[in-house]
Amino acid sequence: MFATALIVFRETLEAALFVGIVAAATRGLAGRSLWLGGGVAAGVVGAMGLAAFADRIGAWAGGIGQDLVNVAILSLALAMLAWHCIWVSTHGKQMSHEARQLGSSVRDGNHAPLALTIAIAMAVLREGAETVLSVAGPPTGAAADPHTLLAAAGIGLAAGVVLGILIYFGLSRVKPQHLFAVTNALILLLAGAIASQLARALAQAGLVELGAQPVWDTSRWLATDSPLGVVLHALAGYDANPSGLQLGFYVTTLLVIGLASRGLNRRQQRPAAAVGRREPLSPAR
Repeated sequence: MFATALIVFRETLEAALFVGIVAAATRGLAGRSLWLGGGVAAGVVGAMGLAAFADRIGAWAGGIGQDLVNVAILSLALAMLAWHCIWVSTHGKQMSHEARQLGSSVRDGNHAPLALTIAIAMAVLREGAETVLSVAGPPTGAAADPHTLLAAAGIGLAAGVVLGILIYFGLSRVKPQHLFAVTNALILLLAGAIASQLARALAQAGLVELGAQPVWDTSRWLATDSPLGVVLHALAGYDANPSGLQLGFYVTTLLVIGLASRGLNRRQQRPAAAVGRREPLSPAR
């Protein structure tokens, strides 16, 4: 399934980008491979544990319980993506610098290598958790054969790792903050898509009935399960038969994340502007 491969690729790229920046900043550090590998392994184990836990919950729940599990998974995934979008939009310019600074401090002996391992583990665990929550639930469309999902996940993982390696070797010419901005825009669209799927899950569970009727039908021109429809569905949550509830959730999610990011950016800029205005008033010696 292309949508599954795309989700895994995107989340893998997020983690691989952070790992690549730290790895580039710690060239020459004795035992670097061990600490980097340990951090990645710890994050992967944590994500796999979450996957096993989610599978047991899904197998245990049935009927309306399964719908409730889907709602919970989508809600948590939406919350994580919303937090990610808001955090990156307010710290995106600092992410590359902070990753390099962390690696440099370890290399210079200012921090123990354990800090590097924990940072890598948290990055991999966070992206792995988002992957599990997205793939385990229904945000990418109808359920597919497990072998197909596994193959798609493998393709997405391999592509993300390869691109992460290329980023590592090309950091001297590529500005990582641009990649963070582009990825954050894609994640914002995915958050809207998950919000739309959450609305559909709530309607299917009978928890919300208002606005559950389709607003339009564009399947004649572009079906959701067509190649282009699958791409648009994965990237932006395209649905040929959206309900009013889905549209409301989609637009509201984009507005809330956008307004929250803008508000936090303004709050961060005010102290900097105030400091800039006070500096010229300092008496010269």
